[in-house]
Amino acid sequence: MRFVLLIIIIFFSKVSLSHSNSYNFTQLVSLNEPWGSSFISDEELIITEQTGKIKIVNITSKEAYEVKHNLNYFVHGQGGLLDIIYQNDYLWISYSENRGDWKTSTSIAKAKLNKKNLNFKNIFQAEPPIESGYHFGSRLAIKDNFLFASAGERGGGMIAQDPTNHPGSIIRIYLDGSIPKDNPKFEGKSNWLPEIYQIGVRNPQGLTYSSFDGKIYASNHGAKGGDWFGEIKKGENYGWKILGWGGTNYSGSKIGPKWKPGFTKAIQYWVPSIAASAITIYKGKEFSEWNGEALITSLKDKSMRKLNFKNSSKIEETIIFKDKIGRIRDIQVHPVNGKIYFLAGNSLWLMEKKK
Repeated sequence: MRFVLLIIIIFFSKVSLSHSNSYNFTQLVSLNEPWGSSFISDEELIITEQTGKIKIVNITSKEAYEVKHNLNYFVHGQGGLLDIIYQNDYLWISYSENRGDWKTSTSIAKAKLNKKNLNFKNIFQAEPPIESGYHFGSRLAIKDNFLFASAGERGGGMIAQDPTNHPGSIIRIYLDGSIPKDNPKFEGKSNWLPEIYQIGVRNPQGLTYSSFDGKIYASNHGAKGGDWFGEIKKGENYGWKILGWGGTNYSGSKIGPKWKPGFTKAIQYWVPSIAASAITIYKGKEFSEWNGEALITSLKDKSMRKLNFKNSSKIEETIIFKDKIGRIRDIQVHPVNGKIYFLAGNSLWLMEKKK
């Protein structure tokens, strides 16, 4: 009877189950609270550890070494070194910057790649600095000459509705830190800070560019439920903390409706929360049948899900695997062979098809 009920539940569910036994998972290197990663060559990943170190890992030899840096970071709660992204011999990093008196900001710095010593210079600081160890964000994505970044609302709730403050928003700046003159502030939203592209987010820990449609996508943590995956849209508002996205406060009290007109509607919601973390729009050889589909990793749920969202009225979600490698913080696709690399638990992992 239980088996029959399970079959019925799976049949009518919007979420299908994959056969995770079709894949090999290999633990490559042990790390300490890894957070962000980026390929700097076909054989090397540069990785941040939240606790303060930057490391380069050779995925072939499985050797790792530390790179010195000059960042004025502060490890507090969810803060420390966060995301890192590489392009054309330069690095951009997001981190919780020590602003004094226990106050920190989600900040972004840039450096020319040097495998021994990185000399970073700040190109963005989220204002105001806040005394909180919560909700820094913060992922980075590059589209053309633009750098997109997510700035969490630091636990401040309705600050995400105040465009005169950076927390709770999506940032768009040029790669050198200068401000695009077609950001919302210059096109009808004069009270917005010039770096802000979209408001109303809570704690977005996924951000990625899709070469298939030229769009930027994000994942975001709700409170008790209400995680979402959606498109970043210029000058719009995802609604936190007016909207609850289907979730509630941790006390159980209601926040607001899942969605209402006037706010950006996400592509997919999760209730209960899966703690959606890093995302990517897959493009590669190893799993070529997934090209153009979103891969969503998670912390609490310890899973990777695949979303086919080409038809907005029929989102197809597949759980590719769950409880295989622990809490997943980051995902990267190899630029040549398309194999997938995860930062999960305290390790770097490789996922590939079984031969």
